[in-house]
Amino acid sequence: MSVQNPHKIDTSKLDEIIGSYDCKKSNLIAILQKVQEVYRYLPEEALIYIGTKIEGLSPATVFGVATFYAQFSLEPKGKYEIKVCDGTACHVRGSMPVLNAIRAKLNMPEGQLTSDNGLFSLETVSCLGACGLAPVVVINDKVYPQMTSDAITIVLDTLMKEEN
Repeated sequence: MSVQNPHKIDTSKLDEIIGSYDCKKSNLIAILQKVQEVYRYLPEEALIYIGTKIEGLSPATVFGVATFYAQFSLEPKGKYEIKVCDGTACHVRGSMPVLNAIRAKLNMPEGQLTSDNGLFSLETVSCLGACGLAPVVVINDKVYPQMTSDAITIVLDTLMKEEN
């Protein structure tokens, strides 16, 4: 199930972001990063707006940049962004059972990026640069080392309790 757009696009906020980067097309990536920080993804309406507000850009160009770089998401991300490392060290030390435990706990089948309640986003990454701590999970920039299926379930239970 795809999460619907939870945000109405605030053009005054977009104008503020664009203006803070001097309305320059050379600052497009920084503008997109800031917009994604605000909305937790890049809404299509925002991409179109940016493409019409910055001289020398088109909505197609903005969309092209947004889809080229892996750091950008066109789908809403959850409040908690979970990254499971599946690099060699993590894979060998059991990252897939951890990933499967997360999917089971959040009822997220393979291919679903965001939980139905919109709280969690899940992705695998090639390397998080913490091979000595494998397997590693990162949730909103907090590193969880030497994860197991049981340990990640406890972490998720804790986060869910904070939301109630």
